[in-house]
Amino acid sequence: MTPTQELIDELYCERILRARAEAPEDKFLDGARLFERVCLTMMDGIRSQFPEADEDEVHRILLQRLKIAQALEENQ
Repeated sequence: MTPTQELIDELYCERILRARAEAPEDKFLDGARLFERVCLTMMDGIRSQFPEADEDEVHRILLQRLKIAQALEENQ
């Protein structure tokens, strides 16, 4: 079943209204929560790509990739 544009727009509006209703401190914490979630997802990908890597190696690769992402962002 493919969602209609009307349904997509309605869900988007609901999402915006929920975000506007959030307390400022929750909005602030959302950034940290999202970053943590992304890091966990990246570490899962690293473990999949390098199954022999121990946790120290996974963290080292994660930090290396975050540095690369930061450098790319700064060069835009």
